[in-house]
Amino acid sequence: MALPTAVVAGIAAGAATSLLVVVLVVAWLVARRLRARHDRSSETGSSEAPPTLAEWGRFSRTASAPEFNGAKQFSLEELAQATKNFAEANLVGAGSFGLVYKGLLLDGTVVAVKRRDGAPRQDFADEVKRLSEIWHRNVVTLIGYCQEGGLQMLVFEYLPNGSVCRHLYDTGKKSMTRLEFKQRLSIAIGAAKGLNHLHSLAPPLIHRDFKTSNVLVDENFIAKVSDAGIDRLLRAFEDAGPSQRCNGSSSAYQDPE
Repeated sequence: MALPTAVVAGIAAGAATSLLVVVLVVAWLVARRLRARHDRSSETGSSEAPPTLAEWGRFSRTASAPEFNGAKQFSLEELAQATKNFAEANLVGAGSFGLVYKGLLLDGTVVAVKRRDGAPRQDFADEVKRLSEIWHRNVVTLIGYCQEGGLQMLVFEYLPNGSVCRHLYDTGKKSMTRLEFKQRLSIAIGAAKGLNHLHSLAPPLIHRDFKTSNVLVDENFIAKVSDAGIDRLLRAFEDAGPSQRCNGSSSAYQDPE
C-alpha cells in the first residue's frame, strides 16, 4: 500500500534533518578536538615547520611557538646597527645581566639586547644555546647572542608592555596601564605556568631571581617570565667579566620591594 505523498515528504524531511544534526555534531567534535590540540601545541611550543627570524617576529605572541635549532650568533655590527650604536634613546632598562636596549633587526624583528662586559667563551655560547631551546608561552624566548669587542650580549624577544613591576608601581606615568584584578590574576597564573614549565625540565631549571620586574607582558598582557637561567649563567661564568646587577643580590624568590 503506497504511502500518501505528504507522509513520504515528512519522513524525508525528518531524515534530512536528523542527518544534518549528525553532521553538525561530528563537525563540532572534530573542531573541539583540533582546538584542544592547538591549545596543547601553544602551551608547549611545538611547531611543525620552524619559521625564519623574520616570520617569528610577525608571530602573535600567543600563537604556537616557533622552534630554533639553538641560538643565532649575531655579529657586533648587526646589533650595533639594530640599536643605533646602543643609543641612549634605545636604552629601555637594566637587569642582572646588564643594560637592555631595544633593537630592530634588518628583517624587521624587534628585539631586546642585553649587554655586559665579558671576554668570548665557548662554554658561554654553549649554555646560551641550551637556554635558547627552552620555549613556552609564558617564558621570554632567548633568540641569540654575541661575543665581540669585549662584550657579551643576549638577544631576546621584545615585550612592548614591559615589566609587571612598572604597571604596579609607576601608575603616574601615562604609558603605564592600570591593572585590574582580572588582569593581575591572569598575569599571576601565566607566570606560575612559566615557572612550572622551567621546573618540569630535565634537569629542572630554578629561576632564583623571580620578582615582578622579571615578569614581562606582551601587547595582550600575556605574562612571560624573563631572565630564566641568567643567574646560573652569571655564576658559572662570573670570571668572564663584571656584571651590572640591580637591587643587590639575587636571592631565590626574594621580592626586592
